[in-house]
Amino acid sequence: MIEMKRNKYPYFPQDFLWAGAQAASQADGAYEQDGKLANSSDVQPYLKGLDNMEIQRLELEGMKLSQVQKALADMEHYYPKRHGIDFYNSFEKDLEILAETGMKAFRTSIDWARIFPKGDEKEPNIVALEHYDRMINKIRVVGMEPIITMLHYEMPIHLTLEYGGWTNKAVIEMFVRYGKILLDWFGEKVNYWIVINQINMIQVEPFLSLGICSDQYTNMEEAEYQAVHNQMVACALIQKYAKSLNKSKLKIGTMVADGTAYPASCKPEDVELAAWHNRMQYLFTDVQFRGSYPKVALNYFSERGLNLRMTDEELLVLHDFPMDYLAISYYFSQMVDSTKNEKIPYSITPNPNLEANPWGWNIDPKGLYHSLSQYWDRYGKPILIAENGFGNYDVLTEDSKIHDDYRAAYLSAHIEQVGHAIYDGAEVLGYCVWGPIDIVSCSSQQMSKRYGFIYVDIDDEGKGTRKRLKKDSFAWYQKVIASGGVEI
Repeated sequence: MIEMKRNKYPYFPQDFLWAGAQAASQADGAYEQDGKLANSSDVQPYLKGLDNMEIQRLELEGMKLSQVQKALADMEHYYPKRHGIDFYNSFEKDLEILAETGMKAFRTSIDWARIFPKGDEKEPNIVALEHYDRMINKIRVVGMEPIITMLHYEMPIHLTLEYGGWTNKAVIEMFVRYGKILLDWFGEKVNYWIVINQINMIQVEPFLSLGICSDQYTNMEEAEYQAVHNQMVACALIQKYAKSLNKSKLKIGTMVADGTAYPASCKPEDVELAAWHNRMQYLFTDVQFRGSYPKVALNYFSERGLNLRMTDEELLVLHDFPMDYLAISYYFSQMVDSTKNEKIPYSITPNPNLEANPWGWNIDPKGLYHSLSQYWDRYGKPILIAENGFGNYDVLTEDSKIHDDYRAAYLSAHIEQVGHAIYDGAEVLGYCVWGPIDIVSCSSQQMSKRYGFIYVDIDDEGKGTRKRLKKDSFAWYQKVIASGGVEI
């Protein structure tokens, strides 16, 4: 049993959305079932024998076109996301177990490659739409508010191979067609939408985020920024359509992975670099909430010789249709050091003052308070914590127990800082624990990097009984929710 403590900042509103989050790309499985074709996550193999740092290095390098083409025909290696935890077929029982926590909401995504298997079709796959209709109905039946992400690393791989990913402006129309279909089908049942997961991950996960292979363009940085511009235009066009539906409860959000950074010291050079780094991180939310590109970003494009194609019509729709709320993922904070880092986004340095998990993700609960406060002060828009969680190795005991007090300790410290941010004025809609049921890791393709309150008996190579077992943290989260965040 995990010992509870009293929250120093128990300031959560009565309608606060205590929640959990996952992605179809990591949970659903059911590869090729009901007409689905491959998406960007389906071509990532589990790299057996590599250590965690090597896996992450390869992820940053991205995938080459030849690797994607080989993966589609590869029968030798194990591709974990093609199998997930089979949530596509087990969602009813899984949602019933998750609802026992008392969660008020559940965030998941819809696989674009199920609705439009190639991405460029004119008509959707009705069988897939009917499936997700049943899933959303079940979320509501068990007492949870559905929060649905339209794109969470599920881009049809056909669009990478035939169109060059999001850099091609033709993809805007395809995605908007998909988004309109989702709003038409589920707009009466889903109030909270996130259009694109972590839209700012363009240089960390360009393949998953943008559908771009690492050798697909001569100037990859230009291709990446062009691609995210096209994504933001698509978001604004979907927002334009949502507003035309005149549904007061319908909220369209954008999402970023928090990338703001501390200066390494109080030296003016470190402070200046951190300010620049953070302004470049705010680029994405500045465009989607303030309606225009900040000058610091335009300067960067010019200095780097990045020539983005932006039409007057695109800039106008970005200006006229900002997002309704901000969703963020927060796992760790970042730091920049003027003696080590350049004026390039994502040039960062490890913070020696913080401990890290086995994957090198530092643990900094106060960083969440800092980020929430800064986003609120900058935009004054409601914020949803769309992801926060602790990936770690879990040990299954002989009596089928999982004692994960380390997970509760991490979450407890972060929840306390959410309450602190609310106390100091931030409007926070809810808190989604990432992966409340174990799923395949996005970054490493591992099942052994576990986040959940519910253990799923599958190993990194897909072996196991598939049984679902409640960890100690399951009862802990029940108590947190039952107390309204007073006890953590």
